Amino acid sequence: MNRRSLLKSTLGLLPTLALSNPLLAELARTRKGPFLPTWQSLEQFQTPTWFKDAKFGIWAHWGPQCQPEAGDWYARGMYQEGSHQYKYHLNKYGHPSKFGFKDVIHEWKAENWNPEELVAFYKQAGAQYFMAMANHHDNLDLYNSKYQSWNSTKVGPRKDIIGGWEKAARRQGLPFGVSVHAAHAWSWMETAQRSDKQGPNKGVPYDGNVTKADGKGKWWEGMDPQELYAQNHPLSKNSWDDGMIHSQWNWGNGVAKPTKAYCDKFLKRTIDLIDQYNPKFIYFDDTALPLWPIDDAGLKIAAHLYNKNIDKQGNQQAIVFGKVLDEQQRKCMVWDIERGQSNAIEPLPWQTDTCIGDWHYNRAVYDRKGYKSAKTVIHTLVDVVSKNGNLMLNIPVRGDGSIDEQERAVVTEIGNWMKVNNEAIYGTRPWKVFGEGPAQEGAAPLSAQGFNEGKGKAFTAQDIRFTAKGDALYATVMGWPENGKVVITSLATEKGLHPTPVRRVSLLGGNDSLSFEQTSQGLVVQIPENKPALSYANALKIV
Repeated sequence: MNRRSLLKSTLGLLPTLALSNPLLAELARTRKGPFLPTWQSLEQFQTPTWFKDAKFGIWAHWGPQCQPEAGDWYARGMYQEGSHQYKYHLNKYGHPSKFGFKDVIHEWKAENWNPEELVAFYKQAGAQYFMAMANHHDNLDLYNSKYQSWNSTKVGPRKDIIGGWEKAARRQGLPFGVSVHAAHAWSWMETAQRSDKQGPNKGVPYDGNVTKADGKGKWWEGMDPQELYAQNHPLSKNSWDDGMIHSQWNWGNGVAKPTKAYCDKFLKRTIDLIDQYNPKFIYFDDTALPLWPIDDAGLKIAAHLYNKNIDKQGNQQAIVFGKVLDEQQRKCMVWDIERGQSNAIEPLPWQTDTCIGDWHYNRAVYDRKGYKSAKTVIHTLVDVVSKNGNLMLNIPVRGDGSIDEQERAVVTEIGNWMKVNNEAIYGTRPWKVFGEGPAQEGAAPLSAQGFNEGKGKAFTAQDIRFTAKGDALYATVMGWPENGKVVITSLATEKGLHPTPVRRVSLLGGNDSLSFEQTSQGLVVQIPENKPALSYANALKIV
């Protein structure tokens, strides 16, 4: 029996089996498509063509933690005594016993946010899909959430952030998706339960355990901070060790286990997000799926997204992104590598997510002119695409909703390169080898969910990355050869990787054929005398 027949047979038995099994009873009641909330059923997933063709997306990793302009994980770091964010918070806002993260949210107004302008700008830069953050580990929903009172329509900017991004993306014709991070608020926000160990506020609790009753006469009167902080529980093992969160990320190693009510609420919030805004894809900042393996909420969410998309589109076009996936899980969703790149052509499409600065806006990066250059972004894109991957690039957004002029310059330059060279990117597939040159010999291995970015050898004009489309082979040279020649050793006649003789070589952006010679040593191409304006990645079209 083939997979489809077996699936139909199993689904047909659900109503009968449900009589003796409560889980199957639930599945029988809620099933609206072929996907069930099991790993076995999710293996039906097939990566849609739109994603395999798109190659490049842009992400707005934006929320209230951008308001202080002090970098990543601010809602956690502000409660870590002695940290730079704790000291920053004291100077800017006061002690976290009196001015907690809930109050940072209150300061966030997003007064200069123009999603229409930003998404149009990103599309002009070559983005083929767009993603917006729906919540972070700080637990604030950035949409009109039915199940979380602490959301951006009721506090902070009092705006439907996801609704605004969604409308802008759809107006630009870009596939729209969301990133969801809030499953980890339970343990991530445990620092809010602490107090200073020294100084004038020694022993004074931070605001992590305040309740609705404490809000009388305050701006948040009538709201329960515990719905935001979720800290009415014992601390995880070694919670005061600031690095412990990383080894507990997969809900083990002594982490305080969330209650069923917490898990069920996360499930309802995320289903509500899907049903209201119809994202084509969801990125989870989790190992595999959120709350797995202690709860099946993530499985239910994935099945719901896939089924709802089939019901709406007529076929499966949706994607779930997850990290640190095993062999089975990579069949169920798209593997995402954070701030890193695979060192081989992957058999299944994948994605790297990275940022030109910190994930949350950091004024210090701006002040020291520390953003990634367009050159670095383009080199990453070309390398990732050669290995069957896509690049999702975050452009940090300031608390007021704007991006700064340095970021605009980087995005504009990316767009200028893409206008000339996108033929070697969009709609391509990996070739027989991903590339050649010294950089691949010094490649750094992946660490946990990624984090090998920038740890290998820098690209030079001796490094080449390949993509293919139809009868064309694209060889992108990661620099401008000073001797006027490119030697592509992978195209040596004796290697047999390109069995038919090369007929024509051209440089994208130019109209002229280039002189070349194919020998037992390689394809030797004479490049033009005039160097392009953006000569750090030069795509040769070979037919």
